[in-house]
Amino acid sequence: MKNILTITVALVGLMSFSACNDFLEENPRSSMATESLFRTQEGAEGAIYNLYRTGAVSNYVGFGSAYVNTFASLPEELTGYFTNSYENQEIQCKYSRLLTRQDHTIEMASKMDGVWDACYEGINRANQALKYIPLANYTEAGVSERLIAEAKFFRAFSYFYLVKTFGAVPFYTEPYEAAENMELPRTETSTIYAQIETDLKEAIPNLTNGRFTDSHHITQNTAYMLLTDVYMYQHKYSEAAEAAKSIINSGQHSLLTNTDKALNSAYNQLRTVDNNAEVIYSYEHDASISTSGWLPTYAFSSSAVSVFDKYSIFERTHGPIDRYLNIYEDNDLRIQPQQFFVWEYTNTTNNKTWTSDVAGCWYYFDQDAMENTGKGSKDWNIYRYAETLLDAAESIAQSTGVTAEAARYLAEVKARANMDGKTVDEIAADLQTLGKQAFIEECWNERLREMPLEFKMWDLCVRVGKFPNISDTTKGQITWVDLVGATNAAGATIKETDLLWPISVNEIQRNPNLEQNPGYARE
Repeated sequence: MKNILTITVALVGLMSFSACNDFLEENPRSSMATESLFRTQEGAEGAIYNLYRTGAVSNYVGFGSAYVNTFASLPEELTGYFTNSYENQEIQCKYSRLLTRQDHTIEMASKMDGVWDACYEGINRANQALKYIPLANYTEAGVSERLIAEAKFFRAFSYFYLVKTFGAVPFYTEPYEAAENMELPRTETSTIYAQIETDLKEAIPNLTNGRFTDSHHITQNTAYMLLTDVYMYQHKYSEAAEAAKSIINSGQHSLLTNTDKALNSAYNQLRTVDNNAEVIYSYEHDASISTSGWLPTYAFSSSAVSVFDKYSIFERTHGPIDRYLNIYEDNDLRIQPQQFFVWEYTNTTNNKTWTSDVAGCWYYFDQDAMENTGKGSKDWNIYRYAETLLDAAESIAQSTGVTAEAARYLAEVKARANMDGKTVDEIAADLQTLGKQAFIEECWNERLREMPLEFKMWDLCVRVGKFPNISDTTKGQITWVDLVGATNAAGATIKETDLLWPISVNEIQRNPNLEQNPGYARE
């Protein structure tokens, strides 16, 4: 059983009275109660451990519905390359795919409330920790410094998610402990980014120096990974390259290797094995404490209900259209059946077979849950080392040019998927012949191939201002065109107003100082 998850659940009651569950609605409790929580090391650790289950991370792992995936999947549907087979009920998915959210701001409110509330809940809890932990005197050396560093990481993570989603947002670094001065206006993103960078750089020296999966505490490399992401989103590519190389040079992480090219491939290990060397940050699930909800059922279409009896509902809540799968050439291991995707599977307990004309999402499949327990336990990977290598390769190319170092980092990711036996050195040599822009675009291509079901594509599109026009006919051919004005795969034109999400009308009604994002209604 995973230690930090067990402790989190056991101690969550210690801090439930001090949480501000709705940033602009619930009346905060008194500062005296909050300060008392942080007087003991046990109380402080419980408060910090709770941050592992709240804040921005909850937008990646909200698998509580059988009919709709986590919020992080919705931005992918803006591309039109992914669909929810139940979108006529889950209309936020439909409005996202068809790029009509501007006409349905009210209908989007529940989703946007969820993002807003979760992130500000995490921020407020982090601010409480940052205010009161320095006032305490814990007996164990280094505990205060580590807990403060973890709080800074989670505050940075939630503010980054808010900025990516909404742009300028209300910004505060002190906890709300009285129902006053809560109606803040939006703060420019440059100010928020500066605080995010400061938080992460101050946190890194005091964080655990090791793999996240050894202790399930935020580590220096976890913070470097987020910092890399933050730098890249601001086009600070030189700084991003240095942050990514800090992870690489630590020697603490490596790509999983293919034991075979079937169910023991690296991609199947990512799906089945927790605590591996590729994971830099993950969200823990446990069959007896905190399951992965409906996630295992997202692997198949609705017809799977006749094949499996541990779950009552199956829907492909977030699956690729066939055109998206043309990102892969035939010699790419990742497009082979039962790697990232699946078209047929036989239940080993009853020999019934599920088949489909459209790709199921094998990356979500949990065999024990589906066939035996009905309880998913696989951790969800948020950052992994393959992304570090892709970040480093692109950032070096963006800031310096196509170097041997950049080519090798990209080649390591490509070689693992290559079925023709080409080595890292051979692939790197080919990559070095590319011009700068062609190499950068190959980094983007590889992101689509390497992380197709981890909700990374729309962030890439917004960051680089480009859209991947995937060929209908030629496998592996991707042409990057300007994002605004591009036609998504559902036939809708991407507008400037599509780059940000609407602030919930509920939040605007609670806070008259909030301005709505362009293109969306205030009410």
